[in-house]
Amino acid sequence: MPVVRFAPSPTGFLHIGGARTCLFNWLYARSTKGKFILRIEDTDMTRSEAKYLEEILESLKWMGLDWDDIYYQSKRFDIYREHAQKLLDEGKAYKDGDAIIYKIPQDAKIRFFDVLRGEIAVETEQLKDQVMMKSDGSPAYNFCCVVDDALMGMTHIIRGDDHIANTPKQIMLYEALGFKPPKFVHIPMIHGEDGTRMSKRHGATAISEYKKQGYLPEALVNYLALLGWNPGTNKEMFSSDALIKEFSLKRINKAATVFDINRLSWVNGKYIKEMDIETLMRLIVSSLKEKEYINDDYDKEWLRGLITLYKTRLPTLEHFANLASFFFVDKVYYDEAAVKEFLSTSEVAEYLEKFKQALEKIDPFEHKVIEESIRGLVKDMGIKAGDVIHPVRVALTGGTVSPGIFEVIEFLGKEKSVARLEEIIKKIVTRMRIFDKLKEL
Repeated sequence: MPVVRFAPSPTGFLHIGGARTCLFNWLYARSTKGKFILRIEDTDMTRSEAKYLEEILESLKWMGLDWDDIYYQSKRFDIYREHAQKLLDEGKAYKDGDAIIYKIPQDAKIRFFDVLRGEIAVETEQLKDQVMMKSDGSPAYNFCCVVDDALMGMTHIIRGDDHIANTPKQIMLYEALGFKPPKFVHIPMIHGEDGTRMSKRHGATAISEYKKQGYLPEALVNYLALLGWNPGTNKEMFSSDALIKEFSLKRINKAATVFDINRLSWVNGKYIKEMDIETLMRLIVSSLKEKEYINDDYDKEWLRGLITLYKTRLPTLEHFANLASFFFVDKVYYDEAAVKEFLSTSEVAEYLEKFKQALEKIDPFEHKVIEESIRGLVKDMGIKAGDVIHPVRVALTGGTVSPGIFEVIEFLGKEKSVARLEEIIKKIVTRMRIFDKLKEL
């Protein structure tokens, strides 16, 4: 039975690269009916923190990456000391103060087979003697990693190719301890769009940040699976079950892959479009309450309709609160360029006044009735629809982009729509009067 593991260190948050490594291990275990172990490498007692551990566990649960067993290296120090002492007793290691160090055999060649890259060989003269137990009593990474992987029965080690340099050192420790080495699969690194290793300068890297920004776990898993793995088809959308069915180590790419936030947003938007409205509403409500846009007695039918209106426009959940903010606030933020282009003449003020007067008479206040009335108004005025609709959109929403303006007006309601138009009309008229007086000077 295949046994794999993901071994994060709680000295920082779970980032994109780590999550992708975990996902590949999880997919391999589930696709082969194997076992997936989570091992917390918390041997650095000064840098390991509970907040990081909590974030790592919560992020993995959020992504749906469950584990069969969990181990903490901080609870296994006696096991590491026992195995280090064995090598010391056999003359394969020596002491340097309180530290125990493995002595690298000279004039030898270490060979190992990587599933993706084939055979890799390293001369032992290129390697330094390896610390197994540090002077403070804690185990060194390469040593405790080997002991745990062997005792936990790992059949495959699937990890980033930045660990290739560690593998020869670990191979020697496997052999010295009498353990059979597992198979190694070193997956390609994730780079930013500038070709360098993914880091904070490329945007959010912690999984918890993507969750906060309104990405869906299903979309993130789907995107990360295709970040370095090729399904062999042009298919782009995969459920977790479909990924498990299709996943194969042989289809992992050898070359580094590029993280594209726009592509992730596109995938996320596709998932949002396909999500049932009740689930989407539940997810968005928590964000709206956080921003104090709504409270517990919000109008559920109204909000359901509004979310439905925006559903096809959302790359993330968080975008709803941003795009639709003008429905929830009294003071609208106006884009200066839009105001200058559409709300700067006395003629526009006249159009808005007639538009406002037409709205006041409409009953029932529904988008189809609103549209019919406004189309008639435009025809009577002898102007193009855009001559009034564009200024109205800016006046009501603050910008030039929104869903259909008649639907927007319906959801804003007559009172709020009329009040905003009145306010903008007054501002345009006031500004024009000031401008006229300045021209007289």
